[in-house]
Amino acid sequence: MAETPSLRERTRRAVRAEIAAAAMRLFTEHGFDATTVDQIAAAAGISRRSFFHYFGSKEDLVMGDTAAIGESVRAALEARPADESAWTAIREAFLGLRSTHGSVKEQLVLARLYHDAPTLRARHLEKHLRWQELLAPDIQRRLGLPATEAPDPRARAFVAAALACLDAAVDAWAESGGAADPVQLFDEATALLRA
Repeated sequence: MAETPSLRERTRRAVRAEIAAAAMRLFTEHGFDATTVDQIAAAAGISRRSFFHYFGSKEDLVMGDTAAIGESVRAALEARPADESAWTAIREAFLGLRSTHGSVKEQLVLARLYHDAPTLRARHLEKHLRWQELLAPDIQRRLGLPATEAPDPRARAFVAAALACLDAAVDAWAESGGAADPVQLFDEATALLRA
């Protein structure tokens, strides 16, 4: 049974959510690059110093805790049946990401931000490189590749391809205004690679 967060932790989460909501409004109105930390702090009714108490940077506010999210994807991947194919297992592990960024409207805003802001795209690439290291060992096993101290380059390439398919699906979904099915878009992208 999960432990109930303390009052302090619940308050921290609520303040983070308020700051994030204020930031998303500003990002939607002015764009990511044109919005400053000072503007976000003012809109949230906090000082600049308080902003940095809750977030390390403007990029962290959007990206979230990518290390923790990556660990949850890795745990989901490793929890898949041992005899499941690498493509099926990584697809199912990625499906858990759909619930990490709020409503569909918020997810559309985030997808557009990732696509349009160069600093976010660079951080997104850093995330992909970290996730390759996290996910490659399980994929290596699923591909029947021999165990090695460092992940096999083929397993890393597989994860990189899966992440590229995920990005392509999210971009196409955002371009459709949320009308397209992102899971179907991912399946179509991976089907081309699997052929």
